[in-house]
Amino acid sequence: MDGMPGTSRPTAVSNATLMDAIWDSLAGFYGDFTSAAADEGLTSSQAKTLTVLRRGPASMRSLATTLHCDASNVTGIIDRLEARALVRREPSATDRRVKNVVLTDEGIRTVETIRTGMLATHGALDALPDADRVALHDLLQRLFATPERGPGTPG
Repeated sequence: MDGMPGTSRPTAVSNATLMDAIWDSLAGFYGDFTSAAADEGLTSSQAKTLTVLRRGPASMRSLATTLHCDASNVTGIIDRLEARALVRREPSATDRRVKNVVLTDEGIRTVETIRTGMLATHGALDALPDADRVALHDLLQRLFATPERGPGTPG
């Protein structure tokens, strides 16, 4: 805490220290996410796919790019999600050769259940004062923005 005897805030933090903090945060978040996904009978890859589709329909190619995996992996993931009626494929409105993947109502329910089930993440976020929540949101929006994506644009 600033101003308290015997405490001080660093004036500068190295990239290595920041990278370690990001890693630790992501490891905790990902562990919580993976556990909540498993509670729904899903792998983390399947749950990540549902999370991406929560933002809107996506082509198989864009899913592969966003998920940083081979298109054949995405096909397998979508096949398994489709078998559980969590997603459906539908033709693109702009290119009949392209199939978009869309969440079903059950898929929406499942991804929301996963997000709700991330108890450790909710607890950590709930502990933050409002000003810290706003600052964290702003920093995360800026952190990995690229010229192609712009600030805060999902992957």
